[in-house]
Amino acid sequence: MKTIALIAASLTLQGGLLLAGAPALAQTASAAPAPAPTPAYSSRVITLAEAKTVVAAAEAEARKNGWTMVFTVLESNGQPVLTEKMDGAQYGSGEVAHKKAATAANFRRPSSYFQDAVKAGTLNAIFTGAMALEGGELLLVDGKIVGAIGVSGGTAVQDGQVARVGVAAIK
Repeated sequence: MKTIALIAASLTLQGGLLLAGAPALAQTASAAPAPAPTPAYSSRVITLAEAKTVVAAAEAEARKNGWTMVFTVLESNGQPVLTEKMDGAQYGSGEVAHKKAATAANFRRPSSYFQDAVKAGTLNAIFTGAMALEGGELLLVDGKIVGAIGVSGGTAVQDGQVARVGVAAIK
């Protein structure tokens, strides 16, 4: 009889611990940022002339701050339009810039969305192939996605700052 009482007490304790952990699990799930409304893809893609304008503005911002970076502009379908590497930029930044732009284009939101999700404890972003670092931004014309820019070479905050200056050049 003592054994049955001990098992019942143990199950009660385990059940109580399980229920006590439930609010923590719920908090972790709700801590992830809510998805922002995503713009639609345009029926056209960014032109080379537009991509050059975007990169020129981004490069000017990087130079102004003394940062050496790599810039990649992709069409909304992920095809490359333009990549530029500043003299002295680290070699690994080329691939990172491309992945940031691809993340923005493929998921119709800035790559910083995934960085914020990971910081909030939602690790799903890293399993989707998304680059969870700031610096990938959508390029919009008439409110629709025509492409994306990815910037790498500085800190994530610096990359994001430079990418947004590029974005502003075609608005």
